[in-house]
Amino acid sequence: MANDKDFFDITSAPKALSADQSSRQKRYFISMMIRTVCFILTVILPSPFRWIALLGAVALPYFAVVIANAGRESFSAVADISDENPRSLS
Repeated sequence: MANDKDFFDITSAPKALSADQSSRQKRYFISMMIRTVCFILTVILPSPFRWIALLGAVALPYFAVVIANAGRESFSAVADISDENPRSLS
């Protein structure tokens, strides 16, 4: 007889992989456009603001990658990590 742990609720299902990848690509693209603007501002702005724009242009790739990679590995509050009856191949 099947118990409640054998069934999954459709509302707890994660987003489709293609939708997740698309949203992460959009976030990364926006971050790189902001970086491009920072490089342009580095050339245009006067000295004190130039260094702030340059710092943004240099530091933004790290944060863009971290933000773009955040996503599918998170656990939902409903998910039960421990399984009291683990299934075996034997």
